[in-house]
Amino acid sequence: MDATVLEKIEAEIGQLSLPDQLLLVERLAHRLRVRALSSQTSWAEQLAAMASDPDIQRELRQIEAEFAHTETDGLSSEQ
Repeated sequence: MDATVLEKIEAEIGQLSLPDQLLLVERLAHRLRVRALSSQTSWAEQLAAMASDPDIQRELRQIEAEFAHTETDGLSSEQ
């Protein structure tokens, strides 16, 4: 966004009463929280879809088989 646009918005906000400015900030914060949560949900849904995708599952099995010999390399996951 252009800096002059932001300056105009800021000037307009400055003309509001303090209670109206606080209300505006609270509404903006609420919008941002809702937007952030919806993007997290979308990400989680995409991840779940990938996890249930047969092609992805097949690829993971192939990778697991390819690296199965490393499980016997003498290292333990317990430390």
